[in-house]
Amino acid sequence: MKATPLQQQELLRLQALDTKVLQVAHQTTSLPQHAEVLSLKREADAVRARMTTEGGALGDVRTELGRIESDVGVVEKRIARDTERVQSTSSIKDVQALETELTSLRKRLFDLEEIEIAVMERLEQHEASVAVVVRERDAVAERMIAAETGRDELLADLERQIGELRRDRLTVAGTIDGELVTLYEKRLVTGRGNAAALLRARTCSGCTMTLTGSDLAEVRQAAANEVIFCPDCGAILVRTEESGI
Repeated sequence: MKATPLQQQELLRLQALDTKVLQVAHQTTSLPQHAEVLSLKREADAVRARMTTEGGALGDVRTELGRIESDVGVVEKRIARDTERVQSTSSIKDVQALETELTSLRKRLFDLEEIEIAVMERLEQHEASVAVVVRERDAVAERMIAAETGRDELLADLERQIGELRRDRLTVAGTIDGELVTLYEKRLVTGRGNAAALLRARTCSGCTMTLTGSDLAEVRQAAANEVIFCPDCGAILVRTEESGI
């Protein structure tokens, strides 16, 4: 294939832009903020699991307290009922029976109130534990927002850079012969991003292989407008005064 030396040199500009696009695209996937956000998500998951555990324990204690309060209410009503009966009956036998029952009910009430106090103390402890987890959850959420915001701002800037580079690439590609651009782009795929390289001091800048022997002789014999390739990496070798041939 033939192409003027100037056209071939334009490929170096195209290669520089394509290399920069790949570098910036790689940055979008390797930002440290990605790892930070992932770490915070794991931390948030752990906090949510603790919230489920602590919240469940708190709910159980509240249910237990509700049952005890209900039992206390029942006993208090029976004490009030029996006290009223004692005051309204004239039967000594009934009074004795009621007094016996009242003694038993007051003992039951005392025991329930003791249990109630203990459960209320446990309730306070669980409420305090839940409050701690809530604060941790809110703190992680706040850090998550900050990390995601910072990441998104960086990604937006990188995407802007990629957009500008691609526009510049279109401009440069538009100045190069279409057949040469097609060849370059095929090499870009097969060379995994390395399609054109400057030959400097007989060394390919794409793979750093120095030409010697027959490879160097073929390059020296090639016409200036002939498109040649690196025998090692296959990139289009662009010759200039720096080539040393």
